[in-house]
Amino acid sequence: MRTQSILIAEDDPLLRDLYRKKFALAGYKIRTVEDGEKTIAAIDEDPPDLLILDINMPAIDGFGVLERYPEDDRTFKVLLLSNFGDKKNKERGKALGVENFFVKKDMSIKTLISSVEKLLR
Repeated sequence: MRTQSILIAEDDPLLRDLYRKKFALAGYKIRTVEDGEKTIAAIDEDPPDLLILDINMPAIDGFGVLERYPEDDRTFKVLLLSNFGDKKNKERGKALGVENFFVKKDMSIKTLISSVEKLLR
């Protein structure tokens, strides 16, 4: 069985490293990027099974990345992360076809891993 791949797009180096370590320990093939342009390049090079996508990133934000890959054409699932839990961001993410939305300060890494495992079953 092929190891499932996760692309983590997060501009915060501490969070990016934490996610990389935890998901690698959980048995996933991990790649990380720190901005929207690199996210697009990484997807075009080798689409992941799952994209963990921060909304607020340099160059192109998470919504800009999602707009580049419309839900009907997308071959990967998306978990959206934000520092803010406002209704507008949640609704926009839902409209762009994300599978789940997490507010970083309200979630644990355990919750995030559990959500990923459910989505990739």
